Amino acid sequence: MGSPQKRLGQFFTPPEVARTLVRWVVNSPRQRLIDPACGDGEFLRCHSKSVGIDVDGGHAQEARNRAPGALVHEGDFFQWAARTRERFEAAAGNPPFIRYQHFAGERRERALTEAARMGAHFNGLCSSWAPFLVVTARLLEPGGAMAFVVPAEIGHATYAEPLLESLCGHFESVHVIAFQEKVFPELSEDCWFLHCRGFGGNTNEIWLTLRERFVTSDAAPRATRRVSLESWRRSGCRLRKFLLPEPAVALYDQLCGMPGIWRFSAIGHAGIGYVTGANDFFHLTPTEAQFWRLPPEVLSVSVRKAEQLPEGRVDEKIVRGWICNDEPVLLLNLRGVDPLPASVKAYLDTSAGRLARESYKCRNRKPWYVVPDVKVPDAFLSYMSGISPNLVSNGARCVCTNSVHAVRLTNGFQIEDVQRAWNTPFCQLSCEIEGHPLGGGLLKLEPGEAGNVRVPLDEPRMSSADADTIESALRQARRWRHYA
Repeated sequence: MGSPQKRLGQFFTPPEVARTLVRWVVNSPRQRLIDPACGDGEFLRCHSKSVGIDVDGGHAQEARNRAPGALVHEGDFFQWAARTRERFEAAAGNPPFIRYQHFAGERRERALTEAARMGAHFNGLCSSWAPFLVVTARLLEPGGAMAFVVPAEIGHATYAEPLLESLCGHFESVHVIAFQEKVFPELSEDCWFLHCRGFGGNTNEIWLTLRERFVTSDAAPRATRRVSLESWRRSGCRLRKFLLPEPAVALYDQLCGMPGIWRFSAIGHAGIGYVTGANDFFHLTPTEAQFWRLPPEVLSVSVRKAEQLPEGRVDEKIVRGWICNDEPVLLLNLRGVDPLPASVKAYLDTSAGRLARESYKCRNRKPWYVVPDVKVPDAFLSYMSGISPNLVSNGARCVCTNSVHAVRLTNGFQIEDVQRAWNTPFCQLSCEIEGHPLGGGLLKLEPGEAGNVRVPLDEPRMSSADADTIESALRQARRWRHYA
């Protein structure tokens, strides 16, 4: 689970950030401010009439010590919010960023129930910060304002849709401030700011401000772009596209509507590969396979990770290289093998085999030693990439783990034509728009995101100026995810 700080999603806020966000929402010393996850009390220190809640007793006490004029409650915010009748003119803070795997149980159920009262219907895969914002908004007085540190995934996560829809339905203005440089340099996650004013109103647009870096200010910056909800919805409810210059976005949208530009989902399907449940047991080196006398017909050559992939094509020469280097690329593939050869039975009955069969995946399938979903795809697609996602044809008929996407083409499309289109600047820009940053400069393409990538099988004719616009936007998109 890691440290308590990481488990609770707590990364404390620099004083200058807390002071800035409080100034954006507090206009009078008489106004009351709430921080729904006050941590060490940094935001509470910035205003004399503050109320804070924190689930960690030690942090709650630290907040009382640092902000002696504040009222600090120890406990679960969602439980407290469900029963309190208190209302506030302002809210500010840095809500905990707990991914869905650890944001579970009764606490998550309470959070989702309370958020639904504001019309935000999150599924069970949302991170904790999103319902924190929605439920906090419900505690504001009419006309109230709030300002929060938020993960940059507000620009692409699926649960950003119910969050922003709810906020736009309850505030006169909803303003996202995005920073290219990290607000928290020690974190891999980028952080932006969210500023909402005029609780009780509504808006049909999202204000967006792009900044190179955070600087302190007494008031929120002016919006550099106003994104209509209609445009945002057409983009798949993702703000990432609007980080690019308006002429580039307009050109990209125009090109997407031209004949010969296909969604990847219309060309083929990118899905995850197989999951063994015990990789070290099910993948063998050639030397190990020879030692156990495993017959060739129960072994499939596998792409275990994206680092194996060459440029362009996995062919027999590439596979021979893996074999000569004695790499663990041989999958024990026993689907349809009956009866089992004696050598296979002996290998399954080793101490490593007995340990493997107790893993979660293995003990929940029958028979435990048959790895499901082993397929031979037409191509492989890296889903965590540096400069760009790599689309590699499968000339050697290998299989692959879930560390890469398995691509199967449909309707007679040829992989060589798709690869040619995939490597164009337009398609690479589409990967940036439809994918999302993972941290460390990486770009991640989930299967659904890959399906939305636009592929120019008939490359559109562009002027040199338009081509320069696309290439410049591609460079800017990579800068936004910190790819050097």
